[in-house]
Amino acid sequence: MSEQLAEIGVFGGSGFYSLLEHREEHKIDTPFGPPSDVVHLGEIGGRRVAFLPRHGAQHEWPAHMVNYRANLWAMKQLGVRRILGPCAAGSLQPHVRPGDFVICDQFVDRTRGRADTFYNGPVATHVSTADPYCPELRPLAAQVAREQGITVHDRGTVVVVQGPRFSTRAESRWFASQGWEVINMTQYPECVLARELEMCYVNISLITDYDVGVDGADISPVSADEVVRVFHANNARLRELLHALIPRIPSEPSCRCQQALQGARL
Repeated sequence: MSEQLAEIGVFGGSGFYSLLEHREEHKIDTPFGPPSDVVHLGEIGGRRVAFLPRHGAQHEWPAHMVNYRANLWAMKQLGVRRILGPCAAGSLQPHVRPGDFVICDQFVDRTRGRADTFYNGPVATHVSTADPYCPELRPLAAQVAREQGITVHDRGTVVVVQGPRFSTRAESRWFASQGWEVINMTQYPECVLARELEMCYVNISLITDYDVGVDGADISPVSADEVVRVFHANNARLRELLHALIPRIPSEPSCRCQQALQGARL
């Protein structure tokens, strides 16, 4: 699109379906089909923001059915250069407690069969994901969270499972034994697709529960009701964090996320 309608994009996770008070709705078509819902456009702190609930406004798209490519393409069409990706997530370690926020720096992909690239040929494209999350936005998000009085972990590895089921105890113990901190169903391929489109991406994981394989914690099997209950209870903190963070995002990136295709093509 010739006109930049937004510069910052936000994907809403489970239980987080609205962000902007005064907004315009835009229905967008993409080469990959429709995104999860209409995109809401508005302003926060003088910055143009696009908001899209990744699961749809009624949570109609489970994680393995989200059209991630359409969602990211829609943001790119609107002119978005930076993506904030809050999500509900479980903890794999006792020191990462429900109600904490984790600004992840790594992921481990355990999904299967998802459409996870824009580049299926004829030009071979190999984008580096050694450090998949934006190195400029990550420390800024952690700093603003601390200023808001939020208990935040400024790094962590998220293992992304296929869903829609939750993990068995054996799987969860395996993930925890690797030292990984967070478990989620949506971070892959969302953050990789943002990198392929040369957009900065930062994850903000809101911990809703302990996963069932965590030693040293009082664990009962996770339920969808409990995840949504905790997420709803913390929506105000997440909204306040985003409203404080967005105006402080530099207009011009100092990272290399937006040159991700340089040297990536054979």
